[in-house]
Amino acid sequence: MRIEKLYPSCKSIVWGGEKLKERYGKQTDASPLAEAWELSLHKAGESMLSDGSLLSEVATEADFGENCKDFSFFPVLIKFIDANAKLSIQVHPDDSYALENENSLGKTEMWYIVEADEGAGIYLGLKNDISREVFEEAIKNNTVTDYLSFVPVKKGECYFIPAGTIHAICEGCLIYEIQQNSNVTYRVYDYGRKDMNGNERELHVDKALAVSNLQKYECKRLESGLLGASKYFNVKRLDVRGTECLSTSEKSFCCITCVDGAGSIDGQDIRLGDSFFVPAGYGKYTLCGNMTLILTDIRKYFIEATVLDNLISGVIVDDEGTVIATDKQTLSGVATEEKINSFCSLLTDKVNMTISDITEIKYV
Repeated sequence: MRIEKLYPSCKSIVWGGEKLKERYGKQTDASPLAEAWELSLHKAGESMLSDGSLLSEVATEADFGENCKDFSFFPVLIKFIDANAKLSIQVHPDDSYALENENSLGKTEMWYIVEADEGAGIYLGLKNDISREVFEEAIKNNTVTDYLSFVPVKKGECYFIPAGTIHAICEGCLIYEIQQNSNVTYRVYDYGRKDMNGNERELHVDKALAVSNLQKYECKRLESGLLGASKYFNVKRLDVRGTECLSTSEKSFCCITCVDGAGSIDGQDIRLGDSFFVPAGYGKYTLCGNMTLILTDIRKYFIEATVLDNLISGVIVDDEGTVIATDKQTLSGVATEEKINSFCSLLTDKVNMTISDITEIKYV
C-alpha cells in the first residue's frame, strides 16, 4: 500500500460551525459542519481514499501494523471538531464498563488546540473532590458547571482526558481530537438545547453517575514534542522547517495531519487540514515545507526498573527505544513487590498513563 490521502466522514451537529469548510478544505454539504472524522474505521463514519473506496477495504492487517493485532477493535479514531457553540457536558466510560454495557471500547482521548478565539476555553474535570450525592444533585439543579474547572486555551496547547473525566468543549475552539475508536458519550447536561428536529437531546444521567471520576482533575503536560502516550495512541507534534525524513516499520502505521502551514509528503501536496495514512512497513518517506504536523501511531511501552539497596529508579520506554518518563524514589525499608508496584504507578501517572498501558515491567 502507498501513502494515501484520507477523506473524512463529515458530521453535522447543532453546535458546529463552518471553519472546517472555509479554511481546512473539507468538501461536504453538511451544515453546520461539526466534525470531520479524519482517520476512522468506525461503522458510524469511515475514512475514504481518493478513489472513493474505504480505508478499511484497502488496508491490510500488515498495513496497520503488528501493534494493532492486540486489539479486538482498531484502537484509534481521529477527528477535527469545530465548536461554534458549547458542546454538552459529558463523560466517557472506560473499557470494562463500555464492553459490558455498550459492546464497545471506552473512550480516553486528547485534544490539540488548532484554533481558539479570544476567551475560548474548555471544561476539564472537577475543581475539587465531590461526592456522588453532590454530583447527582448538581445534575438535577442544572448547576454542574459550578463544580467544573474552566480552562482558557490557546493555539498549540494539548490536553489529555482519561475515561471518566467530565468535560466539554466550549464555543470558539477548533480542536484536533485523538481518541479511542469509540462513539460512546454520556451527556450530563446540555443547556436545555434542542436538536435540528426541535427535540431536547437525550441525557444519560445514570450511566454518567456510574462512570464519572469525582476527584479533582490534575492536568499534566508532556515535553519534547510528545503530546500523549497510551496503548491506544502515541501522539507527537512535528514542526517541519525544510526537509524531514521519517519511516514506518512493520510495528505501526502513522497518521499525519497538517494543523498549520503547508508542504509535501513524498511528493504529494499536504495542505492545512489534510490527513495522510502511511502504512506500516512503508520504510522511509520525506516531508518538505513549512508546516506543523500531528503524527499518531500505535506503540508498546515498557518499564525498566532498577532496585539498589533502598533506591528504586525507573524509565518508561516505547518499542522504538524512545524515553517517555524517568523517576527515582528512596524507599523506607526493603523494596517489596507492593512498593515497586506503587512506584511504577506513580511513574506512569506522571505522563497521564496507567499500568494497563504498559506491556511489561522489566527489572534491570
